[in-house]
This record gives sequence, C-alpha cells and structure tokens, in this order.
Amino acid sequence: MPNSTHPSLDWLDAEFAALEQQGLRRRRFARAGASSIRVVLDGLYLVNFGSNDYLALAGDPRLAQAAIEATRRQGWGSAASPLITGYAIAHQQLEQRIAEFEGTEAALLFSSGFAANTGTLAALVGPGDVVFSDGKNHASLCDGGRLSRADVRIYPHGDWRRLESLLTGSRRYRRRLIVTDSLFSMDGDCAPLAELVELAERFDAMLMIDEAHATGVFGQHGRGVAEQLGVESRIPIRVGTLSKALGSMGGFVAGSRRLIEWLVNRARPYIFSTAAPAAIAAAALAALDIVRDEPQRREDLLTRAAALRDTLRSLGWNVGNSVSQIIPLVVGEPDRAIALSQKLRQRGLFVPPIRPPSVPKGEACLRISLTSGHTEEMITTLVEGLSRP
Repeated sequence: MPNSTHPSLDWLDAEFAALEQQGLRRRRFARAGASSIRVVLDGLYLVNFGSNDYLALAGDPRLAQAAIEATRRQGWGSAASPLITGYAIAHQQLEQRIAEFEGTEAALLFSSGFAANTGTLAALVGPGDVVFSDGKNHASLCDGGRLSRADVRIYPHGDWRRLESLLTGSRRYRRRLIVTDSLFSMDGDCAPLAELVELAERFDAMLMIDEAHATGVFGQHGRGVAEQLGVESRIPIRVGTLSKALGSMGGFVAGSRRLIEWLVNRARPYIFSTAAPAAIAAAALAALDIVRDEPQRREDLLTRAAALRDTLRSLGWNVGNSVSQIIPLVVGEPDRAIALSQKLRQRGLFVPPIRPPSVPKGEACLRISLTSGHTEEMITTLVEGLSRP
C-alpha cells in the first residue's frame, strides 16, 4: 500500500482536528441502488429528503430508456471537447430545445451548472470590470467572479437598495455585471428580480441569473422565477441546470445568438472540457417532454411545500423566508444540526445537516428538499419527527 503519511502533508492532521472540533468535517457515504425517494445510505433504508430531484425524474424509467437507446446508437463517451469532435447531434438538438423552452435565440450546454456559471462569468468580465454579487450566491457564482479577475462587490442578501448604492458609484468601470441566484439553494427564497431588472437597465449593467433550483418548478411552463415574475425577456443571461428538477446532468446558458457565440469562443470550461455523453442529452430531452406534459408535478409540489412550511412554523421551527420546495430548519450551530439529522435518521429519514461554508456562521440548518415523489405518509413521518424544535 502506498505511504499515506508523507511529511509534506503532516499539516493535514491539525486541520482535520480543527474541522472536527467545529463540527465542520464532511464525510462521504455510498448510496446503494438508484437515486430515488427511498435510498440505501451506509446500509440504512431511508426516505430521502436531501435530493435536488424536485420532480422525481432522476429515477424515471423514461429518462433511463432514452439514455439507453442513445448509448446503443452513439456509444457512451464523447472523446473530445465540443470544439473538436465532441459536439454530437444530440447536443445540438438539446440546445435547440432548451432555446425553445426558454424563449431565447440560442442556448449552450456545459458539463455542469458549476462550469456554466464559472465559465460564463469569466467570459463576460475581466480586469477593469466589476461584478455585483448577492451575499448568498452559489459557490460557482462566487468562484466565477474570482476567476474573472474583475472587482467583486458583495451586496447583502436580497438588498437591492444597497445594490443601487453600489451601482451609483460604479461609473469608472468598463463593464458592470449583476449576478444572482433566482432561487437560493439553502434558504429557499427568491431574488428580487423585478428590482434587479430595473437597476440593470438604469445603470446599463448586464444581468445574469442562475435558475438552477427553479428550472422545471417555477413559472407557468417551468422556466423558473423569471417567468413567474414576468421579467424573463428583460434578463439577457439565464443559466439553468439539467441535474436537478430535470433529473439528468449538465448546465446550460440561454440568451441571444451573439452571447452564445461569444461563450463558445471564450468560456474556458466549455472550450477545454470533454463534451458530456450524448446519452445525457437524450435523457434531458425526455425530461423536458415531461415538464411540458405533466405540469401537475410542479403545481402539486409547490402546494405541498407551502403546507409543510406552515406546519413547521406552527411547531416553532424557523424556516426563514422560504417560498419554495427548499425548506431550511435553521438551528444555528453545526453540532445541533448534526444531532437533529441523526435523530431523524433513526426514524428512517435522511435530512442533511448544512454547515459553514455552505451557509454563513450561525445559520447551520437542516435542509428539507421536498420533491413531487414524496407521499403524504412520508411528509407526516417527517413532521412527527420534528414535533419538538
């Protein structure tokens, strides 16, 4: 067995000890079988309230069958980046379908939502520019700002008035970019998109939103929060993911043809990554059919999420400002979040503890992720397990 104690890495022991003391050390556990509402984690059979599979499509046989058929026709690996020979007809078809779905001129696929965000940000701005970023944006947006080498100005979460003040003093910059999640992944609340649109137009700033957790769930057609608020036509850069409500894998950017052409030429994660397998695109196409044909999935999900939030509030839980299928139980300290998660696990429920740096210090929580596949019986069991804060 190779030596695992090379002296140049001795500093890791002290760092791990510090993480343990703070309740912040993470460990992986292996899932047996398919990703679904019921999962086997480390040998325990649990109801899964930790998944982003909001429409319960990740295990849908229609997606699996589409991927199988595509693999039989085209094989598995893409073998090259999209700009070499990795761009398949299935990728082209999916991009066209996403553009139609989003109501934009064009769309571009990335290997992940993380790659879509980092690549797009770094392609749009650079030295001499400025990025205005919500204080609770996803890590991929934060990292994209850093990679761009533009100045990054953080405004308090959802505080569009503070953003207005920052924009007022930004005239010296070449380009200005406002970037935000539309639906925040840990808090379950939404960005004030109507106000952000107005500010972007008034200050001649680009506006980029990440609809990762809203795609497929919000809006009449499932396009996200921007559709629900009626402002999508005024937002030039829209990012989404295939890996949450759509049950597949990858990310995308939707916008004008010239935006997409620029990203093809300048987004490094797109240019220098091997293209995703064509089978993934086939599964995503099947998922988009389901989103179109079965709107009751998202409608029922949001109705049940609202009822669950009300119930948890009545029991004394702090669920923050959640308005979605993402419901945080804010408990404050990491140790309490871990203990509560373990208590629920003993009742056959998996609800993950979320700790810094995923949330700010003092805001450790349990993140309940409701999906259209959860039954009333499952939700009742969860409520019973949380009968006392």
